[in-house]
This record gives sequence, structure tokens and C-alpha cells, in this order.
Amino acid sequence: MTTTAQPERSVRLLRVGEQVRHVLSEILMRGEVHDDVLAKHPVSVTEVRMSPDLRHATVFVKPLLGRDEEAVLKALRTNTAYLQREVAHKVKTKYAAKLKFLADESFDEGSHIDRLLSNPHVAQDLDKDAG
Repeated sequence: MTTTAQPERSVRLLRVGEQVRHVLSEILMRGEVHDDVLAKHPVSVTEVRMSPDLRHATVFVKPLLGRDEEAVLKALRTNTAYLQREVAHKVKTKYAAKLKFLADESFDEGSHIDRLLSNPHVAQDLDKDAG
């Protein structure tokens, strides 16, 4: 295997992941999934990570304002078969990717870091380091 094959593969994974993300976002935005929970909660598809063989897609989602996250995840998981069919129909790959929905915790981690940095004791230490 040459060293140039690896970057091409990762670019392909990113490209397909972005295509899947766009398709899922569009489906959810248009309300094409007939589910009461999803109808009441706008959902952001923040990232899709594809497995190297493109057979599995880990879909990171965040409900608007982070409300009822567990209920939204349950609704997405309940409707996985429909969403997989739609993605397979719109994103042309050799295999239909199996979707796995997870909560996107990166926003929570970022908020936690912001809170830590705004703590007066931490800010004081940071000012000392800068000076």
C-alpha cells in the first residue's frame, strides 16, 4: 500500500459522511419522519463519521437547546430503518450504511471549558502566566 492511498481514503470518508449528514439534516428539517417527538424537536445533525468500509455511519445529533435529548435519540433509533433507506436511496454507495445515533457531547464539553476558564481562580492563574 502506498502512502498516498490513506489521505484519499480519509477524504472519501469525510465526503461521504458530509453527504449522509446533509441528507439526514434535510429529512429531519422537512419533517419527513412521521414521529411526534421529532416533529416537536428540531434536531441538528452535527457530524457523521463513516467506517473505513462505508458500511457504518455514526451520526452525532443535538436537539435544539439540548431539550429532551434521550427522547429524541429514542425516536431516531426507532426510525432508523426508514432513515437508512432514505440515505441509501440518496447517497449512492456500494452498501447501505447502518446508522447509529449518538448525542453530540462536544457542545457540553465546550461549555464546561468556558465555565472553567471564566472561574476567577483559573482566570487569575492565566493572567499570571500571560504576564
